[in-house]
Amino acid sequence: MAKLYFNYSAMNAGKSTALLQAAFNYQERGMRALLYTAAVDDRAGKGVIASRIGLRSHAALYDSSVDLYTEIAREHAREKVACVFVDEAHMMEPAHVRQLARVVDDLKIPALCYGLRTNFRGELFEPIAVLMALADEINELKTICECGAKATMNLRIDADGRAVREGASIEIGGNDRYVPLCRRHFFERFGR
Repeated sequence: MAKLYFNYSAMNAGKSTALLQAAFNYQERGMRALLYTAAVDDRAGKGVIASRIGLRSHAALYDSSVDLYTEIAREHAREKVACVFVDEAHMMEPAHVRQLARVVDDLKIPALCYGLRTNFRGELFEPIAVLMALADEINELKTICECGAKATMNLRIDADGRAVREGASIEIGGNDRYVPLCRRHFFERFGR
């Protein structure tokens, strides 16, 4: 039975690595997997999913103009699709999540989404709230805070390493802009 999966974590837990490994498993067995990433995320180049440990793969792009259901249904009609993978799920639109649910329910294709749960203010991203409501399975990938505890929060920092408290929910960046922290250290640095 096809399912909608949400795999989440704080920054630096290996979400893209896990996605690329799972997609490779399908491809190695001769099964077609479609990979998607956010059009605004060009850290590794447009249409590239890359992990910090060096794995990378080309991916189709999504933005607000893309209807994932229509695109995946068209691809599936052309050649059977075994699985769909979505990186940076927190950058989707809520409509994308509903479209992926239709892919699972109507086309019987599993969809695996990987992304952050909360933004730099400790709030759920809007599409993640929808994804958590609709997902058949929700899995946490773990990473650690600077203190060794499990990191669950993403602190946005400026060039001097100070907490950023204002700004857009989505801002592209890596270790230069975000620090994974446990809740206690997040609130110590961000403020309550």
